[in-house]
Amino acid sequence: MRVPIYVLNMRGQPLMPTTQHKGKKLLQEEKARVFQRCPFTIQLSYATGETRQPITLGVDLGYTNIGFSAKTDKLEVISGKVTLRKNVSNKLADRRRYRRTRRSRLGYRPPRFNNRTRPE
Repeated sequence: MRVPIYVLNMRGQPLMPTTQHKGKKLLQEEKARVFQRCPFTIQLSYATGETRQPITLGVDLGYTNIGFSAKTDKLEVISGKVTLRKNVSNKLADRRRYRRTRRSRLGYRPPRFNNRTRPE
């Protein structure tokens, strides 16, 4: 599986991602430094061109799953799937039921009409 290495130029502007092999080579030759570890991002220490490829984002909406993919003309840069929760209404109903049960279950309290003192 190909994991992209994100790249920033000298001024911190994003460039196209690169491969792990090329990123490791740039770090060993000290042409780049680690900018961020998660997601792994390197910043170049030499001037480069500012050309970028157009990236197309595709989203597939479904009832429980949403798929997305960002791709260039040659390869897929990133893709993923998000699974939506389906039990939110059931969890809200359970919370309401627990709250009402808790509030209706009051402990026994003895009456307080005999503990008053009368003024003389």
